[in-house]
Amino acid sequence: MDAALKALAEPRRREILRLVWTDELPAAQIAARFDDVTRSAVSSTWGAPEAELVIERREGTRRLYRASHAQMDRLRRFLDEYWTGSLQRLQILAETAERAKGTTDG
Repeated sequence: MDAALKALAEPRRREILRLVWTDELPAAQIAARFDDVTRSAVSSTWGAPEAELVIERREGTRRLYRASHAQMDRLRRFLDEYWTGSLQRLQILAETAERAKGTTDG
């Protein structure tokens, strides 16, 4: 999960992920959406395969990219569990503090 979170921390990668969310696109078409990005830069942007957020497929000399919905679903579940766990810990702390307050007030 660390690699995926690190990849999503970069605005450019998030924008590329949005572009390939519903469509498989070649690197050249992705690069054309940005003023300062080359086709090879797009390919190297996802050079950290451990993140697995984008799937690369080669077709001849072209590289095509699409979002990995399965990996994004795993990331979403991880974040949901993390958030839920944090809320549960906060609830326990609040209830403990309330009980402690009740014993000192009485």
